Amino acid sequence: MTAKAAMRKQFTLNPAALEQLFSVLESHDFQIVGPTIRNGTIQYDYIKGCKELPSGWTSEQERASCRLKRRKDDALFGYVPGADSLKRFLHPPELRLFRAERENGVFRILDNPAPAPKLAFVGVRSCELRALSILDRVLAEDRYPDAAYVAARRRIFIVAVNCTEPAPTCFCTSMGGGPEAGGGFDLLLTEIVSDNQHVFVAEAGTSEGSGVLAVLNPGEVTKEIMAALHEAMDRSKAAFKREVATEGLRELLYESFDHPQWDRVAAQCFLCANCTMVCPTCFCVTVEDSTDVPVRRAERWRKWDSCFTQNFSYIHGGSVRLSPKSRYRQWLTHKMAAWVDQFGTFGCVGCGRCITWCPAGIDVTEQIAALRGTAAPAASDGAG
Repeated sequence: MTAKAAMRKQFTLNPAALEQLFSVLESHDFQIVGPTIRNGTIQYDYIKGCKELPSGWTSEQERASCRLKRRKDDALFGYVPGADSLKRFLHPPELRLFRAERENGVFRILDNPAPAPKLAFVGVRSCELRALSILDRVLAEDRYPDAAYVAARRRIFIVAVNCTEPAPTCFCTSMGGGPEAGGGFDLLLTEIVSDNQHVFVAEAGTSEGSGVLAVLNPGEVTKEIMAALHEAMDRSKAAFKREVATEGLRELLYESFDHPQWDRVAAQCFLCANCTMVCPTCFCVTVEDSTDVPVRRAERWRKWDSCFTQNFSYIHGGSVRLSPKSRYRQWLTHKMAAWVDQFGTFGCVGCGRCITWCPAGIDVTEQIAALRGTAAPAASDGAG
């Protein structure tokens, strides 16, 4: 456990207390978002009660592959995160910026709908919390804050869950993280499941979290439960299969502009932008205007964009990054080098989504190793 975790008071909750937790959050007008089975995978969505959590389910993930799989127990949070991240709810794929209506030859700006709802995120992993802190730095703390993000961010409650079973595609330990949540949550749960017990170790990270936890009538943590918790986290840390050497990575990428590896990866890349869509920190957008046929009403929408699309780099006269090589190089160099210059941190938290959801099976950890000359990317047929 981390030093910060050791300082926080820990309690136990039984599974029935989770249902009560949902009721408490709903009584405070929160809409609950948590992991659930949708469209053949586990993803974040709006849920009502523990019955919609993926009890007894997880997913097998590798590059270009994700399949639902039955667990040997009834763990509620024994899942591997899917394609969605908290970004979809706080920095949505589509957002109407304003609408206008023409009346007597004059356009007037109409009010936007009510502010973003209060959201309670349940089952949030450590990598998600770190991604959220990066989005905060970019969208809330920079020179020009994103008003919509800031408003939504102020109205959330986070119930984090320590990750006891990382996916084979995860490499968060390389990016300064790990399976344990160090902060950024209101409540933190660690699920302990064995043949003879099913319990949650709970701790509060904020005063709001303390207030909610007190209502749940938590119990004391025994030595046996703490031993099981440490064993679960040690097992999780030992399960990571991928890694990235980050020392000197920024300099490596800047110096590798003409490296032949960019041509090799470009031959695989479909320019589908899946990696940026599932990335919990990619924030690029475009703006589109639309009107009805008589030009009486007009709207302006903000939509997710990607450095893998041709129009993303369009300036007067055309796009400056026409080739797949230039676009993949731009994405990886920004994520792992220029982001450090802009925001003081890597733009990657090692969640592995870009590996799982790339239909070509491109593995970013292998690409970096190839640039270093320490490994060559394995061939991939993109099979899922």
